[in-house]
Amino acid sequence: MAEDLLGQVLAQIGGDNPRLREVITSLTTHLHGFVAEVKPTEEEWLAGLNFLVETGRWCTPRRNEFILLSDMLGLTTAVDDVNHVGPEGMTPSSVEGPFHSPAPPRELGAWISHGPERQRATSAVVHGRVLDTDGTPIPGAVLDLWQANDTGLYDSQDDSQDDGNLRALLTTGADGAYWFRSIVPSSYPVPTDGTGGKLLTAIGRHPMRPAHLHVRITADGYRPLTTHVFLAGDPYLDSDAAFAVKDELVVEPVRRETEADLRRWQMDTPFEELEFDFHLAPADWKDGAAQ
Repeated sequence: MAEDLLGQVLAQIGGDNPRLREVITSLTTHLHGFVAEVKPTEEEWLAGLNFLVETGRWCTPRRNEFILLSDMLGLTTAVDDVNHVGPEGMTPSSVEGPFHSPAPPRELGAWISHGPERQRATSAVVHGRVLDTDGTPIPGAVLDLWQANDTGLYDSQDDSQDDGNLRALLTTGADGAYWFRSIVPSSYPVPTDGTGGKLLTAIGRHPMRPAHLHVRITADGYRPLTTHVFLAGDPYLDSDAAFAVKDELVVEPVRRETEADLRRWQMDTPFEELEFDFHLAPADWKDGAAQ
């Protein structure tokens, strides 16, 4: 009976787009298989549909609850992994998350922290270079950066922050170098007031993400890279709620407090130094080699 029904449904999948036919055929097959395996009651199936409806109601131009659900189930990372295979030495990609928004252009070395967190949190200097996989500097690369404040909130979640706080667009110089001044990010819980939080609670999982910076890098002739930089020593590195941590993306903060360090980085107080180089793959890299 179930196989007959599935066959009837699959027989009616048509249209002119072969990729769409492939995707819908596979999705339909797996969904019917799920029903056959789990045998949900009608009440459970309706509850699932209502859960998706409620998820849609939580979505706004500044918050996407479906992305959050995808992150929490590891699906975003799974999609990321199959789409971003690259050459040896390439910096691994990682999930974008639900809080990316347009960032203001800033000069190299700029403070990107302009809210009350600047007075509360430990200051940070973040620097490094954008290189190709052979170590050649990439001038003119654009880094789109964003992070949460010391209480784990992005500007889009926090009325005490102006739009664009803790965000920046930076362009590397001739040596491929970038640097900026900010605050040390902290671990934080993903939003738990919506359906994502309800699901985590229901299945007994914590909502915490380890401390991190987000970055998206674009450069002519290279594949775009969206990734994280995580802080070593964070207690949630091994249980990130979004399953986004990769060993190559973890950096060790170094405490700097000498007069020479303060002068070098134009800082007034002791700070944490985070140094991280990004390695981009050629735009034409495919199947193990550049074409």
